[in-house]
Amino acid sequence: MTGPAPLAVLLLAAGEGSRMKSARPKPLHEVGGLSLLGHAMRAAEAASPARVAVVVGAGGDMVAKAARALRPDVEIAEQAERRGTAHAVLAARATLASHDGDAAVLYADTPFIRPGTLAAMRRARAEGAGLVVLGFRAAEPGGYGRLVMEGAELLRIVEARDAGPEELSIDLCNSGVMLADAGRMLQWLGEVGCDNAKGEYYLTDLVEIARAHGERAAVVECPEAETLGVNSRADLAAAEAAFQAGARAAAMAGGATLTAPETVWLSHDTALGRDVIVGPNVVFGPGVSVADGATVHAFCHIEGARLEEGAEVGPFARLRPGTVIGPGAKIGDFVEVKNAVFGAGAKANHLAYIGDANVGAGANIGAGAITCNYDGVMKHRTEIGAGAFIGTNASLVAPLTVGEGAYVASGSVITKDVEPDALAIARAPETHRRGFVAKFRSILQARKAAAKKESG
Repeated sequence: MTGPAPLAVLLLAAGEGSRMKSARPKPLHEVGGLSLLGHAMRAAEAASPARVAVVVGAGGDMVAKAARALRPDVEIAEQAERRGTAHAVLAARATLASHDGDAAVLYADTPFIRPGTLAAMRRARAEGAGLVVLGFRAAEPGGYGRLVMEGAELLRIVEARDAGPEELSIDLCNSGVMLADAGRMLQWLGEVGCDNAKGEYYLTDLVEIARAHGERAAVVECPEAETLGVNSRADLAAAEAAFQAGARAAAMAGGATLTAPETVWLSHDTALGRDVIVGPNVVFGPGVSVADGATVHAFCHIEGARLEEGAEVGPFARLRPGTVIGPGAKIGDFVEVKNAVFGAGAKANHLAYIGDANVGAGANIGAGAITCNYDGVMKHRTEIGAGAFIGTNASLVAPLTVGEGAYVASGSVITKDVEPDALAIARAPETHRRGFVAKFRSILQARKAAAKKESG
């Protein structure tokens, strides 16, 4: 037995997904914060393929762009008209013709194929099977194609609509995933006909064609859940439920406590450390890591953020991308943080907005305090020094620096830098300036145009 041959993955993503009733291509709908295409490409990448080709449909620019973002060297092939799975694979003939090694056919709407399953298929190829098909045992085979076996050898695949009563009684079903030598696969595809109930070119015909060429066809089995396909919104919801169940189980097995796991929503890349506690009804968007011993209380929404060891967040807090909550820092109820770093032991216990800021170690943000980071055109940063105290309902107008140990009085609107250990009080009587807003907008637009000209 020799080792696995170099692998090319052909990922079929040309279906219209009409049952999704969506302007978005089906492969770009998400499960666990990652597109179906992303899940499928991640499964492919786990096999360390030398090449990946994605077959898109006519007008599949959105899918092609997404594929290139995931793997810049991906090869894009277009299936101009849909005439069956074999026809779709033939759209990638350039990849098959130029690849010296094996080719695997995967599907963008089947997101849960595990790396170990592809590895088992490659072992079967290395052990001498000319064609390897991925099968599964279905509790309700329904409309799945049936795998007709003779001992350990696969004789043929029969589509349900073409099957007789005896074949319909078989519970071993076809996932559609196949593996063979790229050159032989291309040759066999040229012999596929369309004499079937739908008048399409079926990839399943490769089994009988391969056998006619003296090749052995083998089956590798996997659990039915691994082959779950997405063709409708209901399927998408089922895929999300399956993903969440697995992600929650993995998080708890890794040492995190989910007090009400069925209410916690995780993303494909959520990382929870040991002794993390997550309360009920927490949503983790993409890009979140939570270090050992941190606590996320109920009803928080977190994305693109990092919680360091012993940090505490919530309840009812929102952390947006670019946020870092340092060791032992505390973000309390109804606090929103965006693109800001809280140092060790810093806290914003309630009702605050901190955006585009650095908050020093041990600093305190009072209730109702905000950083005014947006002037209508540009974003600006606020620097709050270690041990500073920002009083209730204070507004810090960026760009601004509040020095270490400084104290900003409640209700103040601060527009000038505050020196370390200084007290800043800025309260003004109510004034109305007629026509000011229109003039100010024109100034902002001119500033924006100048900035654009300078950057261009």
